[in-house]
Amino acid sequence: MASTHVRCMNAANKQVSYANNSSLQKIVLLKTRPLLEDTIKQMLSKVLPATCIKVADLGCASGPNTFFPTYEIMNTITRICQQAHCESPELQVFLNDLPDNDFNTVFRSVPAFKESCFITGVAGSFYDRLFPSKSIHFVHSSCCLHWLSKVPKEVENNNENVYISSLSPPNVSEAYSEQFRKDFSKFLRLRSEEMISGGRMMLTMIGRRSTDPTSKDNCCIWELLTKSLIDLVAKGLVRKSDVDSFCIPLYYPCEDEVRKIIQKEGSFVLNEIDKFEVNWDFEDNDYNKNFVFEKNKSGQNVANCIRAITEPMLVNHFGETIIDNLFTRYAQHVSEHLLCEKTKYVNIILVMTMK
Repeated sequence: MASTHVRCMNAANKQVSYANNSSLQKIVLLKTRPLLEDTIKQMLSKVLPATCIKVADLGCASGPNTFFPTYEIMNTITRICQQAHCESPELQVFLNDLPDNDFNTVFRSVPAFKESCFITGVAGSFYDRLFPSKSIHFVHSSCCLHWLSKVPKEVENNNENVYISSLSPPNVSEAYSEQFRKDFSKFLRLRSEEMISGGRMMLTMIGRRSTDPTSKDNCCIWELLTKSLIDLVAKGLVRKSDVDSFCIPLYYPCEDEVRKIIQKEGSFVLNEIDKFEVNWDFEDNDYNKNFVFEKNKSGQNVANCIRAITEPMLVNHFGETIIDNLFTRYAQHVSEHLLCEKTKYVNIILVMTMK
């Protein structure tokens, strides 16, 4: 099974790097920017005056998106303090990701922030403790919490599927859902130990609209990857047993699942929960009015995005020699799919207050 230590994005030195293929994640950040600003305003109304505001950005990855939340938070704090005719507090931002994240690229690209903004890297899983008790004012995470701490153990019979599919045995979706429940509950408990009372948390994760875990918006993108791997099995390039033993450690929850976990864990007040959609192809978005669908180009855009986030896991399990061939086939399958149907990612956005 895919393991946690290779659950990192492709580094800058890879042919298809995450830094160069994270435009879809940028669209998500742009769509959530107004809510981020409102959440920071609400937090400041409770904590100012303060000497230093401490912010954690969990799952920061590397590339042009890494500092986007920091800019927005810093600008909002400055604007609010100017309007209130008070001095802006210092801002300490903790950028967190797994130890194998491309932190070298992150710190080579630290912008020239003003003197009162301090950037710190924190390597570790957000399913572990990361910060001292009662020290963090605001936690932000985008496009990360659908990643699980591990592949559930109970999915060994999920043959010829890299994730939940309409062909998966019932126990597979149950195992994935239970693993997400455990992971997200632990995440909330750990953050409650690290955040100040009244602190805010804003999270965005990929989810699904349907309560059915085998629905198209949950499974389709990964069914096409499975199909591409099976193509390589037919060519004798991959063993079927290797496909049968590979599963992606993620889960796309529905809104009801997320809400129930937050309520049961009990550390946070859920201020807001909502959903929005983005197209698979990052070029097909609300900000690009001149978009014209080109089947092959859209397929390649999607393939590059998925490759940038899965290649380390795939290489660890199947070896490096199949990767180019795999994603050439994947791009073709995605192209054919998008020609018939424009498919979207469903994103769940949450704002919570620490009790």
